[in-house]
Amino acid sequence: MAAALSQLDDEIVHGMAIGAVFTDYAGKINCLDFHRKEDLLVTSSEDDSIRLYNITSATLLKTTYHRKHGADRVCFTHHPSSILCSSRYNLESAESLRYLSLYDNRCLRYFKGHKDRVVSLCMSPVNDSFMSGSLDHSVRIWDLHVNVCQGILRLRGRPSVAYDKQGLVFAVAMEGEAIKLFDSRSYDKSPFDTFLVGGDTAEVSDIKFSNDGKSMLLTTTNNH
Repeated sequence: MAAALSQLDDEIVHGMAIGAVFTDYAGKINCLDFHRKEDLLVTSSEDDSIRLYNITSATLLKTTYHRKHGADRVCFTHHPSSILCSSRYNLESAESLRYLSLYDNRCLRYFKGHKDRVVSLCMSPVNDSFMSGSLDHSVRIWDLHVNVCQGILRLRGRPSVAYDKQGLVFAVAMEGEAIKLFDSRSYDKSPFDTFLVGGDTAEVSDIKFSNDGKSMLLTTTNNH
């Protein structure tokens, strides 16, 4: 029987050590994402580059540049060489989201709909659905195979989105530390739970579920 995972606490966090340092780029990293199954890491940077790393060997596998639209948020799809990337430039063209192949540096599809910068991306762990949260105060639900969104949630402030590991529930965190939980099979209905976290009124910049779905990790624009 596998050993149970320890509860994450201050002692464990303080005991963590750096396992590898990638020195190929010294600028600002906009976003990073680990593949769910492969030992891969993808990053987007302020120099409009996307970099793919092998985290086992600590090696850079590939670098691609995206001068026209830039590279803001990134996340893997299920395929290890395909990613989703949000744009930094030319947002007026509504080409705020792209489905990219890192294998041949090709854009497979544009997803049009958001009117402002996309600040959160999350791929469903069980199918080809994904979510995006934008500064246009909306969360959109998409299918990789269709360039128009399948559903829209209108919200306040900067939304951050995350699926749980089973893909049954997704969370939307937004202005004022409000977190809303939705059933992903009936997201057009009201959230089944809403709660506030602490007294910090900073905007949530990212949110993640734990593997067991019982906890969530939040980072904010106030360095917390």
